[in-house]
Amino acid sequence: MESGASPVEAFLDSLQSKQAQKVVWVLQLIEELDVIPVQYFKKLVNTDELWEVRVQAGGSIFRILGFLDGDHLIILNHAFQKKTQKTPKKEIKVAEMRKRDYLKRRQSNE
Repeated sequence: MESGASPVEAFLDSLQSKQAQKVVWVLQLIEELDVIPVQYFKKLVNTDELWEVRVQAGGSIFRILGFLDGDHLIILNHAFQKKTQKTPKKEIKVAEMRKRDYLKRRQSNE
């Protein structure tokens, strides 16, 4: 974010220790595996090229949304606890807005 805040980091800080450990484990899997199972990482349809990191820790389900910047860099820009079957549109809108903001700032710094 332009303010320098990291919404995903703040979200992780709000989790219980075991929940945060599971999220970090899934993020490491995504970083290290050549082929990532869709149970952990999936492209969201009908969005502005957003991807979803999928984490289940006990009875809680968490999602971290982001997008690809180039071939190898994933920008994670929004996280939330999922309470419904579908990813809520308002959560997608937040991630899309943050993506546009990131790309605008990156372009002005080139």
